This record gives sequence, C-alpha cells and structure tokens, in this order.
Amino acid sequence: MDQRTSGADALTHNNDATPALLGVVCGLSAALFWALGFAGTRHGLKVGFTPVDLLVHRYVWSGIAFLPLVLRAGISDLCGIGWGRGLALMVLGGPVMALISYAGFMFVPLGHGSVIQPSCATLGGLLLAALFLKERISASRLVGALVIVGGLGVIGAESIGHIGADGVQGDLIFVLTGLMFAGFGALLRHWRVSAVSAALVINVLSLLLLPVYLATGGLARLAAIGISENAIQALAQGVLAGPAALYLYAVSVQRLGVARAAVFPAIVPALTLLVGWLLLGEAPTTLQLAGLGTVLCGFYLAQRQR
Repeated sequence: MDQRTSGADALTHNNDATPALLGVVCGLSAALFWALGFAGTRHGLKVGFTPVDLLVHRYVWSGIAFLPLVLRAGISDLCGIGWGRGLALMVLGGPVMALISYAGFMFVPLGHGSVIQPSCATLGGLLLAALFLKERISASRLVGALVIVGGLGVIGAESIGHIGADGVQGDLIFVLTGLMFAGFGALLRHWRVSAVSAALVINVLSLLLLPVYLATGGLARLAAIGISENAIQALAQGVLAGPAALYLYAVSVQRLGVARAAVFPAIVPALTLLVGWLLLGEAPTTLQLAGLGTVLCGFYLAQRQR
C-alpha cells in the first residue's frame, strides 16, 4: 500500500513538473530569439535599415502568411479574441510597442534598450501578477527579480556616464515599452488567450500599417539595401523575434503564470551579450560578464518554486 501510494505521488509530481518544464524551455527559447532579434536590429541599423523597415520585417511578412488562418478561424471576432482585445494586445505586445522601442534607439545605444526594457518588463510583470491577477509572489522569486535587475544594472553601468538629456528621453521610452510588455503578459493570462491565437492575431492586425508604409516608398528602400540583408532581417525579425518568440512566450505564460514567465525577458540582455559576441564579434567586457553571472543567479532564484 505504501509503495503504491509512493508511486502515485511520484507520478503526480512528474505530471505536474512536465508542463512547468515545457514552460521554462519555451520561455528560454523566446528569450534567445529576442536576443537574436536585438543582434539583427543592431546589424540592420548599421547597414541602412530604418526602424520602420525593421518593423515591417518583424510583422508584415508573418502577417501575410497567417492571414488565411485568421480568415478561416473567423475575422469577425478575430479567432474568438475580439477586436477590442486583439487591438489591445497589438498595442502592448505587437508593432505599436516595437515601433516605440525602436524610436528609443534614436536617442541611446542599442545596449540601453536590451537592459532597461526587459528589466522593466520583469518588475512590471511581478507587480501586475500580484496586484491585478492576485498571484502569490514567493520570497525567492522576489529576491531573484531584484538580483536580475541588479545584474542588468551592472551590464548597463558602463554607458550611464554618457547619458545626457536625449539619453534620459530614450531610457524613459524603454521603461514605457517594458511596462507595456508586462501588461501584454498580464492580459494574456487574464483573458486566457491561447498562444496560437495571440501570435496569429497580432501579426495579422499588423497588416493595417502596411498601406502607410507602401505609400511612403518603403519597398524602394528595402530593395536598395539588397536581397541578402533583407533575408537576414526577415529571418531574425519576421520569424525568430516575431511570431516564434511571441508564441513561445505566450506558452510560458500559460504554463508558468505571469510572475514566473516575466523573468524570461530579463535574461535577454545576458543572451544578447553572448549572441553579440558569437555573431557580431563584440566581446563582452569584464563588467558585462559580471552582470551576466548576476543575471543568471537571479534567474535561478526566480524560477524556484518557493
């Protein structure tokens, strides 16, 4: 009897652990894809793309691919989400948020956005989980989040001395977009929007911005840069950092809850350092590596069950 009870308990534990493990894997994958998107953005701005060009690569092509699926599921209610909720998700976690974020790069270096935006998304996600969704925030997760933010501060410390009035403006933009993304995650959980529906609807609604882009000669700018560079951005922005990361993050929210899933955007800066080193040849400094280690320690604490 005791052995049967012990076996049943072990089976129950394994069944409970599997969704959580899937959520962690999806969250880590989403963070890696976002880091690749940051690296792609840095490369794209250097070769002549504008923020709006990158926005088109991130959302429009996938929106065209997903349009038949949304039409089949029902355009009148946007796959059951509804137009009001769909537009809210598009603003907080789609092209509107991304365009505001890209605008911040006009005032400060790329590293600012990769530090400030994810850390604010993490803190905002924890606050919304506690205040809006009434999720219990364990002491370990709270300490882990604070450690992560401390690590992000270490990573960004080298550039703080260069911030002027324009720099403060750019940083405040990233604070705003980080909080917007936190709201996106909270609404996904509150409205119980499926990962597939969220990815489909946000990308299809992004097509509403396409006529304005075409009217301003956007395609001519893309053609002038060349096929290979556009292919890189189509993969980095339109596949990895766009629908793939959005879908994986939505799965992590569903499996883990907002509080735990909010941690994953915070490890994007650390992954961005590694990706930038491997793909762009930008080796991190000693101070940045110290920040990386701190972030990973905070991530471990924030993912503990208690």
